[in-house]
Amino acid sequence: MATTRREVVQTVVDGVTVEVRRSAKRRRTVSAYRQEGQLVVLVPARMSAAEEGEWVRTMVARVAASEQRRQRSDGDLERRALELSREHLGGRAVPSSVRWVSNQSSRWGSCTPAEGTIRLSDKLQGMPGWVVDYVLLHELAHLLQPGHGPQFWRLIEGYPRLERARGYLHGVSATAGLGLSDD
Repeated sequence: MATTRREVVQTVVDGVTVEVRRSAKRRRTVSAYRQEGQLVVLVPARMSAAEEGEWVRTMVARVAASEQRRQRSDGDLERRALELSREHLGGRAVPSSVRWVSNQSSRWGSCTPAEGTIRLSDKLQGMPGWVVDYVLLHELAHLLQPGHGPQFWRLIEGYPRLERARGYLHGVSATAGLGLSDD
């Protein structure tokens, strides 16, 4: 069986970590996608370094534009929060507002139970929906249980991707040096 030469390089373009994969099988096309939160750009192996650099910048811009179009609005977040409350908390957690914020530097989300407000870090935008859902559900549970004691974790233990989402957030935080936590 013949093996195909493939080269993988990590680079940073406009603040985005990109994994560039060169493949001898790939002839002309360049494509990009997110895999486990990281941007992957596939290029032909015979492409010059200058062409690769130009294509990587182009693909980073295209993916960012696509993700921007798909980002959830505050209204979308509020609707999703109510769905998650019905699915996992018996509809008992009803926030007065749910919105994206850009000033969260040490948390993925926050909740003020007395006011019923939930805020999610805009750093979550572009992450998989199941990760955003976990953070939303986490904050919804705080409307019912303010701390992180056993009663709190029992509220959200039915979320099917609980540990995976927590691991994902810890990994992103550690990799990017953000120091963000879901606790």
